[in-house]
Amino acid sequence: MIVAERKPISEILDMIKDYHRIMLVGCKGCVTVCNAGGEKEVGILAATLKIARKKEGKELEVAERTLERQCDPEYIEQISDIVDDFEAIISMACSVGPQFLSERYPDALVFPGLNTKFMGGALAHGVWAERCQGCGTCIVHLFGGYCPITRCSKSLLNGPCGGSSNGRCEIDKDIDCVWHLIVEKLTRQGKLSNILSVQPPKDWTTSRDGGPRKVVREDLA
Repeated sequence: MIVAERKPISEILDMIKDYHRIMLVGCKGCVTVCNAGGEKEVGILAATLKIARKKEGKELEVAERTLERQCDPEYIEQISDIVDDFEAIISMACSVGPQFLSERYPDALVFPGLNTKFMGGALAHGVWAERCQGCGTCIVHLFGGYCPITRCSKSLLNGPCGGSSNGRCEIDKDIDCVWHLIVEKLTRQGKLSNILSVQPPKDWTTSRDGGPRKVVREDLA
């Protein structure tokens, strides 16, 4: 899933300092799962902003809406009848949300309420870790199910750098050396000889380096 976290309150207050009627738009997708932009978080932010403005002796009108998703046109269409009633919108979705809202409502001022961090998964309650960079060509099957592009601090495809120690990365001792994990996994599977094959340089043409990407399903288009 896409993992995000709320921007600091001070930053959000600064973005809306000139406005008195705003709408917070949450998302029931990934940001709800990571407790950053769901209905609950929309309510908390609304209350926090109103309290902060009241301390300044100013009133703030805040409307709350939480859409099923902000990355699908049919859902952002649901606020079309009220969007003009507000001076500004704060999108509490990943960065796709404020962009889709801005494209659909070109006259609206749309601000991001979250910082998008990465694609990952939950390690424990309240703890998420990066697992994918969206390179466009998945090769984790060659490395025991681990992604060295994402999980190696240097994105090495042909073995460790030599700086790891006791299974930890030299960049940060809190990071597992993914090559240590790969060797352990392949050894357990009896497939350690797999890493004797030299991987060619990564073809980045399927990644973001080739410009904004698009997926077209001919059977659905």
